[in-house]
Amino acid sequence: MKDVAERAQVSTATVSRALMNPEKVSQNTRTRVEQAAIDIGYLPLAAGRALKRGDSRTLLVIVPDICDPFFGEMLRGIETTAAAQGYLVLIGDCAHQNQQEKTFLDLIVTRQIDGLLLLGSRLPFDAGKAEQRHLPPMVMANEFAPELELPTVHIDNLTAAFNAVTYLYEQGHRRIACVGGPQEMPLCHYRMQGYIQALRRHGLLVTPQYITRGNFSLETGAQALESFMALPEPPDALFCHSDIIALGALSQAKKRGLRVPHDVSLMGFDDIALSQFCDPPLTTMAQPRFEIGRQAMLLLLDHMQGRTVTSGSRLLECNLIIRDSVQCRLPG
Repeated sequence: MKDVAERAQVSTATVSRALMNPEKVSQNTRTRVEQAAIDIGYLPLAAGRALKRGDSRTLLVIVPDICDPFFGEMLRGIETTAAAQGYLVLIGDCAHQNQQEKTFLDLIVTRQIDGLLLLGSRLPFDAGKAEQRHLPPMVMANEFAPELELPTVHIDNLTAAFNAVTYLYEQGHRRIACVGGPQEMPLCHYRMQGYIQALRRHGLLVTPQYITRGNFSLETGAQALESFMALPEPPDALFCHSDIIALGALSQAKKRGLRVPHDVSLMGFDDIALSQFCDPPLTTMAQPRFEIGRQAMLLLLDHMQGRTVTSGSRLLECNLIIRDSVQCRLPG
């Protein structure tokens, strides 16, 4: 506690209040004390006793956007695996990070969680490599961020995108557009690279007018479809970075009176439940989302129990699911 007080330039009494009765200190003081506690790895006595008794049995999962249906199956794999080992899972929504960041720090500083599982590509608070040493065991799923040096379970997004676009080419499509997700997300970068490499491999030009970006939303897909169809030579197929984007494009195509796949083919990504119940059912790249969650949780449990867990990727297979949203345009 003295070390924390010295680092935060406050008294030991203030450290105690900031960590145990935070409402009694100012926000600025509380922030300084919490950051100092993380830097030093300080564990308040009451939390330390609970940790020794093994009372926490609680894990924190950070989700980029809890409203995205993509994460449902992954969370089910996480929670099922954790529950089998007697752990409770708390879910933190990173889409509202500014409000939640302090809550996440409180859980970590007071050791109310035993492990942390990230479903996005970054921590929900600022922590350099030195500070990360004092954080609980961490594992990443779905994304890949080599700078964090975490054990990671995900798919090969570049190869999956390459195979998706190659399938469109094999069905006779030559004007293939891409509707990408957020540029800051590594998985979107890899999917875009897969798209570009597939075009080049098959001798097609990479046309800037056929590439657009947005977020993983229905609106992004709808807006992309509208802008592509306004081009002098519209694309004959869209490769979308998520099923949600593709469903937005499908809805907008119907509003314009276009027939999918006769007028334009649509390729999704993820194989969420909605993709097989839309009209037409969506051709997509299926991720093993439950298995990603399950294996990531098993890695985290191994890490927490002191077993050797190396950083780096554990790649799982994904599969092309052929439905009715892509038309074959080859003669015969």
